[in-house]
Amino acid sequence: MFPGADGYRGDRPIAAEESDRAEFVIVGAPLDVSTTFRPGTRFGPRRIRTFAEAFDDYDARTGLSFSELGVRDAGDVRAWDDAPEYLEYLEGELRGAVWDGAVPVVLGGEHTVSLAGVRAVEPDVLVCLDAHLDLREAYDGNPLSHACVTRRILEGGVEEAIVVGARTGSEAEWGRAAEDDVTVVPPEAVADAEIADRLAGREVYLSVDVDAADPAYAPGTGTMEPFGLEPRELRDVVREVAPHATGFDVVEVNDRDDGQAATLAGKLVREFVFSNAAPVPG
Repeated sequence: MFPGADGYRGDRPIAAEESDRAEFVIVGAPLDVSTTFRPGTRFGPRRIRTFAEAFDDYDARTGLSFSELGVRDAGDVRAWDDAPEYLEYLEGELRGAVWDGAVPVVLGGEHTVSLAGVRAVEPDVLVCLDAHLDLREAYDGNPLSHACVTRRILEGGVEEAIVVGARTGSEAEWGRAAEDDVTVVPPEAVADAEIADRLAGREVYLSVDVDAADPAYAPGTGTMEPFGLEPRELRDVVREVAPHATGFDVVEVNDRDDGQAATLAGKLVREFVFSNAAPVPG
């Protein structure tokens, strides 16, 4: 269970009928079939939950308590090695949360799981924090590789992908990124990007690949890429985009560090929930 979710509200148990009225549903998606260089994303959901245990319930910025925001941790959707079948099943689980009026929050797992989240939510825009463009047609012959997820999402009808923090890609990927339906915000431009100005009146799915962070802050991921974002920059983008988002994930956390990547991921989950739930300033 994600700390502060379901089960208890403050110091008292939540009645079953209260728990059923979830505003946010957390789902672990430990898919780990196409990760490259360093595998281990199958351990991501568990590690995110574990390293989030120390976080305080109360958020001074918003004046909200995590345990009072209707967050339900639905546990993990156990992964298997048939990626298309798994994504279809995961999509169904997430769509159930959407139909119940909740915001799905996915703990990855490799970045491929974002495809299921987007299909369930059907947004207008994907905003993705990522070191990589993930716009390959296929990687090692696999069109459902984590290196292809943004391209697959665009093919599914999303109007635009805004890739924040990208700093590497193949020549073909940069060519695809030059088309009108892709906007790349490099690390040095993130602070002044004003991403929310592009989102008015549009539904958004927000995805955080933890490798968007500089590996000094999040070494526990499969394909580290230097010259990345600082944690506060990721936090600020999540805070800015969350009020527009109807779905969220954080992905590509593995078990190859002392918890830095998982701790950052868990904190970003909480930042998303607080920022999505907070009243819009009048």
